[in-house]
Amino acid sequence: MTSPSAILGIALSSEIKFGLNFIHPIMMVALLAATLYAGYLGWQWRVTRQMPASEEKKALAKQRFNQRHYIWGSAILAIMVTGNVGGIAVTYINNGKLFVGPHLIAGLGMTALIASAAAVSPQMQKGQDWARNTHIVLNTALVGLFGWQAVTGIQIILRIIRNYYNGN
Repeated sequence: MTSPSAILGIALSSEIKFGLNFIHPIMMVALLAATLYAGYLGWQWRVTRQMPASEEKKALAKQRFNQRHYIWGSAILAIMVTGNVGGIAVTYINNGKLFVGPHLIAGLGMTALIASAAAVSPQMQKGQDWARNTHIVLNTALVGLFGWQAVTGIQIILRIIRNYYNGN
């Protein structure tokens, strides 16, 4: 069977192929941290928005939690989709196939959840509480899947390292 890298006309050394395995996990660890931070910003905006008018609310509003949450969320959406596609591509390049298992299924689920959470943003901006609640539920599920993704990802990385150093 011709390797995927040969089909693409790319000759990759085993060291480069091995190193490619770590781009996706490093990217996803940073993305998990960014996701938690975006969640914090969203929560802060929700608290600020629900406060009665006061000097404290004015001071919190100046921190622009809503705008920062939107910017971080937009970047996270783009990076997550790109990272998931990249992880799938590296798996295929290195193995000539995909491994359908918990890690892939969770990653695809995460992609669907973040796209759906972003899709309700226009309704949130119109003040629709159902959209806000849906956004929160979808993103909470996303963080839960992200945790599962991290556990299964660590298992995969340990297997890759073990196989590399055992010559398999």
